[in-house]
Amino acid sequence: MPFEVLTMGRVGVDLYPLQTGVGLAEVTSFGKYLGGSPTNVAVAAARYGHTAAVITKTGRDPFGDFVRTALDGYGVASRFVGTSAIAPTPVTFCEIFPTDDSPLYFYRLPKAPDLDIHHQELDVEAVREARVFWLTGTGLSQEPSRSATLAALEHRARAGITVVDLDWRPVFRNGPDTARSGYAEALRRTTVAVGNSEECAVATGEREPYAAAKALLAAGVELAVVKQGPKGVLAMGRDGTAVQVPPVPVDVVNGLGAGGAFGGALCHGLLSGWDTGRTIAFANAAGAIVAGRLACSDAMPTETEVEDRLRETRLVSAERKA
Repeated sequence: MPFEVLTMGRVGVDLYPLQTGVGLAEVTSFGKYLGGSPTNVAVAAARYGHTAAVITKTGRDPFGDFVRTALDGYGVASRFVGTSAIAPTPVTFCEIFPTDDSPLYFYRLPKAPDLDIHHQELDVEAVREARVFWLTGTGLSQEPSRSATLAALEHRARAGITVVDLDWRPVFRNGPDTARSGYAEALRRTTVAVGNSEECAVATGEREPYAAAKALLAAGVELAVVKQGPKGVLAMGRDGTAVQVPPVPVDVVNGLGAGGAFGGALCHGLLSGWDTGRTIAFANAAGAIVAGRLACSDAMPTETEVEDRLRETRLVSAERKA
């Protein structure tokens, strides 16, 4: 059976401090978690009951074994997780402060294994038949991953729902000018684009949310989703219909997994046939829930948890208006 959600790109091990409010130089203990944005999306989708898998690579080391075991434990198929000899499995550290600013330290240089995916290694039938295929901008940053990602899109030929998460990470790139051509190639082959204002500015040259959404639509997608942090989320369809969803209040613990939670919930809404407003509101609430927790993959909510948070938010909003 085709996978309902198939993602492609980053994977790694997140080492998060078990002490908050201090820098890494003072931290003495860490928690170990599965990480990587597209990997988190697959985990979140599986949490909602969807069949999911991720196309990626690890190093030939114990952390690579941990990745496979963790994926299997979350119900995400690990059959497309290859092994690369170019580098160890990536490790990411962060500092946890009582704000939404959690500095990240990526150990992925000179190149991470997940950027060593070759197009000949792709299961093109799985890519073509997945109901949702999710890729990220990081996969476009270096060869051979760039060519493999574009080849996957070529084989898919816009079948089903094809999502590009712009996922702009300056530390993985030489600069925004070199990134824009890759984004343009991906956008004309996808149906949904997701990014924050900065990512949209890199991909399209437009930072203002409505202008950015229109630019993404002009680039070829059918649904543009622009995340605006404390201002909520804007979604716009090809017919020009726009949905603006307000933010969900949250006491941020670690905002690093919120994007993966949003993505998995977005996939769930699209697969469930919900309208855009319901889908984006659900994804926004899922992201807020995970921002209020320490881990990423471990923290992905169930559908009941997200619906409960939405009801609480509506009640609080109604009380304030009254």
